Amino acid sequence: MTATLNLAKQLIACHSPTPLDGGCMDVIAARLIPLGFTATVLEFEDVKNLWIKRQGADKNAKTLVFAGHTDVVPTGPLDQWTTPPFEPNVRDGKLFGRGASDMKTSIAAFVVAVEEFLKTCPQPDHSMALLLTSDEEGPSINGTVKVCEWLKAKGERLDYCIVGEPTSIDQCGDMIKNGRRGSLNGKLHVKGIQAHIGYPQLGRNPIHLVMPALAELAAKKWDNGNEYFEPTQFQISNIHGGVGATNIIPNSCVIDFNFRFCTESTSTGLQAIVDKALQASGLTANDYKIDWTLSGQPFITPVDTLVQAAREAIKAEVGIDTVLSTTGGTSDGRFISQICEQVIELGPTNATIHKINECLPLADIEPLKNIYLGVIERLVG
Repeated sequence: MTATLNLAKQLIACHSPTPLDGGCMDVIAARLIPLGFTATVLEFEDVKNLWIKRQGADKNAKTLVFAGHTDVVPTGPLDQWTTPPFEPNVRDGKLFGRGASDMKTSIAAFVVAVEEFLKTCPQPDHSMALLLTSDEEGPSINGTVKVCEWLKAKGERLDYCIVGEPTSIDQCGDMIKNGRRGSLNGKLHVKGIQAHIGYPQLGRNPIHLVMPALAELAAKKWDNGNEYFEPTQFQISNIHGGVGATNIIPNSCVIDFNFRFCTESTSTGLQAIVDKALQASGLTANDYKIDWTLSGQPFITPVDTLVQAAREAIKAEVGIDTVLSTTGGTSDGRFISQICEQVIELGPTNATIHKINECLPLADIEPLKNIYLGVIERLVG
């Protein structure tokens, strides 16, 4: 059993459904503090966060940060797991357990990479740090976003950050996320007048009122995207109206929708276009309201020092040319990018994330650790 696999199993054994940490951060701190790291535990309400840093020999030098989350999604029905989700199990050439892919193995790989690096380079000029949270799979209110606010207030410098999200598709290292789209959620409330469905002249159907605007928004081309991002997308996720009876015109309708937007659009601009479409369809400000939630702004890391170091480390370890991508969901990179110019996501394969019997091929584990080690050697050594 390798040191990386052993640590990954330790972390998986920590019972940490979001927002619990389950003791993961204590395990990590106990390994890194003897190597010269200084740990700061930051607790916001029910969320535990860890900032643990090793200052380089040159206090003005750069800092490489590894970011991740120790919390995991709920297990789902336990009777559908072949083995218990928090009892790591190795079989059929895979490591099974909740968090095996997302993302306890990434954290283990980085810790072991740091340990191996410091054995050969005990006094590097540059600094290294870990930023860990137990609030990534939850609402992400008291986790990385607040740690970033704390770091900014302290004047802490972050130059490069690797988020250990499972970004690979078929083989470890075949894809890097060098940016993410922004995410803007809207909950649209439309007012109507309830009435008997046989007397529509006595009512005002909010579903009928909003349908033209929804059709326009669903068909709209929001932008053309750019070299890093596909075009902005609008999707309706839920529509609810009525009381369940077939003979009543409802007095309200609620529509949930989401924008995944690129850097060619802005959250304020998208909000304005939605309002314009609703009002053009005949709705007034008294007829509707929208509750907006901005989950994150889009960010991009151009091909620069960090991307190049990751590309070279991947090529050296697994012999492939990695693909840069900005597709998929959101990650805590959206918060870190506000205080760090170069942020990428790089982790193992993601075929089973959030699934029953989550697992990771054993063949991914040491290459991932070696890729992280290669990045450290190129940026810190």
